[in-house]
Amino acid sequence: MLVKGRKVAGKGEVAAHFAFGQHEDDIIIKHRLLTRTTTTRGEPPLKKLQKKFTTFALEIEKDADNYSDCERLAKAFLQELTTFELPLLKSKAVIDANLREKENFDELQGEITRQIVQAHDDIKDLKKQLEESKIERQHKEECEAIRRLIAMQPPRSETQKVITELEKEIALLEAENTAASRTVELRKKQFALLLHVVDELQNTIEEEQKSLIEEMRVAPDEHKNGVEYAAGCSEAMVVD
Repeated sequence: MLVKGRKVAGKGEVAAHFAFGQHEDDIIIKHRLLTRTTTTRGEPPLKKLQKKFTTFALEIEKDADNYSDCERLAKAFLQELTTFELPLLKSKAVIDANLREKENFDELQGEITRQIVQAHDDIKDLKKQLEESKIERQHKEECEAIRRLIAMQPPRSETQKVITELEKEIALLEAENTAASRTVELRKKQFALLLHVVDELQNTIEEEQKSLIEEMRVAPDEHKNGVEYAAGCSEAMVVD
């Protein structure tokens, strides 16, 4: 029983009709290759060969004098066998060619696989080289920028001359600083001495003020005693 299968076509596709499914098609093709049946119509070659062989065998088994018939059937069987053998030889040649093609395909596939692996390795190496080239280029750009900065600077002789002048100025400033330090130290000592003199003078003035106050306090008592003494002398003189 034939089962018709139908494939639904989508938009832009052509509808396809299958007499058998994929599995049934494989079985039929395999059977046709084994039996040399190239069409579904007519009698298969293997069956025809089997019939001729059966006819020849039955004719041989007869007891009658049928040598000519046996020879005729034998020739017919051999002819059919030759007819059946030719497609087998062709199929064998096709199979051998397919095997050679498969070997060539396997070798080609292996070579392609090796080339793919080599290409991946080359890509990795190229990526590494690219990164190294980028770093090297960056270094070169940095060196070029530094070279330009150096080129913008004055010559070394001028720089050395400026450095020498600066060193002289520094030495002069250090000498002035040393002199100024000595002057400040001297002024400190002089100021300290001045403060000491002022302190001594202030102490002297305070002592003199105290002496003067003491003299002023003692002077009235002495004056009073002098007056009393003079009065006493006067009275004595009067009494006498």
